[in-house]
Amino acid sequence: MSESLDKIAEVFLSEANDLLDKLEEYLLELEQNPDDMDTISAVFRSMHTIKGSAGMFGFDAISRFTHEAETTFDEVRNGRVAVSSELITLTLQARDHIREMLDNENTPAIAAETERLIKEFQVYLLKHDKTGKSLAEGSASTQGAKDAQPSQATQPAPAAPSATDSAAKTKAAEKADLITEEELPEITWRIKLEFSPDVFINGTRPHALIAELAEMGAISISPHFSGVPRLHDLNPEKCYVSWDVILTTTKTEEDIKEVFIFLDDTSKISIQKITDSDQASSGAPKKLGEILVDKKLVTQEDIKDVLGGQKPIGTLLTEKKMVSREDVQAALAEQKHLKEQSEKKNQELNAQTIKVNSAKLDKLIDLVGELVTFNARLNQVASTVSSQQLATLGEQGERLILELRDTTMDMRMLPIGTIFSRFRRLVRDLASGTHKDIELITEGAETELDKTVIEKLNDPLVHLIRNSCDHGIELPDERTQKGKDPTGKVRLRAQHAGAFVLITIEDDGAGLNREKIKAKAVERGLINANDELSDSEIDNLIFMPGFSTAEKVTSISGRGVGMDVVKKDITSLGGSVTIQSAPGKGTIFTLKIPLTLAIIEGILVQLGENFYILPLSNVVECLEFDQPMKKNSFCSSMKIRDEMMPFIDLRTFFGVEGERPEIQQMVIVTDQDSRVGLIIDRVIGNYQTVIKPLGRLYQNVSGLSGATILGDGSVALILDVYKLSDIVRKLDTKA
Repeated sequence: MSESLDKIAEVFLSEANDLLDKLEEYLLELEQNPDDMDTISAVFRSMHTIKGSAGMFGFDAISRFTHEAETTFDEVRNGRVAVSSELITLTLQARDHIREMLDNENTPAIAAETERLIKEFQVYLLKHDKTGKSLAEGSASTQGAKDAQPSQATQPAPAAPSATDSAAKTKAAEKADLITEEELPEITWRIKLEFSPDVFINGTRPHALIAELAEMGAISISPHFSGVPRLHDLNPEKCYVSWDVILTTTKTEEDIKEVFIFLDDTSKISIQKITDSDQASSGAPKKLGEILVDKKLVTQEDIKDVLGGQKPIGTLLTEKKMVSREDVQAALAEQKHLKEQSEKKNQELNAQTIKVNSAKLDKLIDLVGELVTFNARLNQVASTVSSQQLATLGEQGERLILELRDTTMDMRMLPIGTIFSRFRRLVRDLASGTHKDIELITEGAETELDKTVIEKLNDPLVHLIRNSCDHGIELPDERTQKGKDPTGKVRLRAQHAGAFVLITIEDDGAGLNREKIKAKAVERGLINANDELSDSEIDNLIFMPGFSTAEKVTSISGRGVGMDVVKKDITSLGGSVTIQSAPGKGTIFTLKIPLTLAIIEGILVQLGENFYILPLSNVVECLEFDQPMKKNSFCSSMKIRDEMMPFIDLRTFFGVEGERPEIQQMVIVTDQDSRVGLIIDRVIGNYQTVIKPLGRLYQNVSGLSGATILGDGSVALILDVYKLSDIVRKLDTKA
């Protein structure tokens, strides 16, 4: 029994944390739009749900505390208290405190903070009452509220509400919450459009009106051409066509009528309600005959007369000239529309989402990786024994495993917006702490990344955003003097680039002060005063361990810890970070991150008896190579298509022994910034690569990023294109 209760409490804690994340988003949105009633209601509902769930699962302290915040926003929702920056700050503090109460036991320090925040909410209610009455009277949760009320001795006591009145008000409030929380119901309308023949002369475009209807929801359109005369009688300035439109929308009849508000009286527009969302999701769709009767094109008796025939009812009615062929087509289109809407509604009702522990997903990825390795071994055995049957089984297995791999990887992909939303609060707090006006703009939040990559991105992004806010954005007075908007902009953007995601953190601040950076680097002994450095090299000095240009240590910066961690964390992900800066205009940090760290497409290559993997996303082309190499030199260059190409002889670089083949091969790879050639013995072919971490002995070996297991059980090392490119660049700089 206790184990069952523990699992239920675990579900509550998970859902409560999700609600707190959403609450923070709503509060930050509300600060930008204080009069948005939808957001105010969303804040209230979040706190109401947390309070109710906490009370249900025995978290009484959380329930009692949340009630105070909920009471305040109930008054806001009813228009008796205004939203202010002070209230947003107080509620964000309450949100943080609820999370602390969820994560820790109710210690004396937590209890004291609870009472302090409760008092703050009560004082806020007293100070910001628009009606001039004490709002704290309505909060009966604590004795402190009663103590905070002004004396009521001179005021007549209001009559106590009856139990019936209270129950009615409670039901009304619950109903109001329900309507606010749920989406408006969908209704299907039948719209008959018979425009005046002179509608074109008046400047009206029927197709534009129909397009406006299409923007309201799901639509089916059936034109009627029976009124179109023969060609010699046709007047191109006249409208001869009419339309039947079936529209499923949350809009009201008045909204639909507004589309045709400028039509003249000679045009005939009829709007008829067919069904609402409840009818759409229950029962079978209407039959063709029922639709024709409903449209008053035929009677029920007409239907009975023709039902005895062997032909479809539409054909029989058309043959008897009871309805036109176009009327039948319009009715069939309506029938199809209603059926599609019914199926869609049922699918939505039956759709289910479940939460899965991330550890289980990680285990699933590991098992898929083992299957990939097993299938490679099966294919190798099949080629060894020359068994066609075994080879066929291997091909089928490979196809199924690849599909399973893609599905599993999709399950681990999350929109990067899941961490973007956290930084709005960070920027708000940083702006407050530095007395600056800063606006965070996010783009590409829907860009998806492997969840393990997203988890490791949080800290680097925090450091970069803090750097932009503290060192980049100037104080409002300074920005005004420079002719800039007093409010600084920090733009966080994500976009796909092949097998990578590019994340940029851009600010419109002062840019990097290269003279100051170089002076600090000399002061700390990182470079010599006489060193000649390019702008790019000076910019990259900020990634050196212990480097900081802050004049004093604050809670935000100054300890020299941060940017070096960014470089280290991004490199560990197999990515890179670059800087672009213009004095007075701002700085752009660009992170290039691989989509996943679990399974990649690779090319298997051989050096002597050893095998290596090159990530396919980095490979540009493969060429034959027969140029003699200098002894004890692993790096050189050659001309390829009128371009000097640096290359690395991997045999020399890794110290591979044995005779070289007469003709080696060069694989040209790119790190998105430049190209470099890698000299290997031979290219074997494509290989599904399950990435395994290197052991401690090999973690710091330059040029390697991981390992994988081949079909025969041997190990192949995965080459790190970015580290190899860095080696070439450093050698070029020294040269």
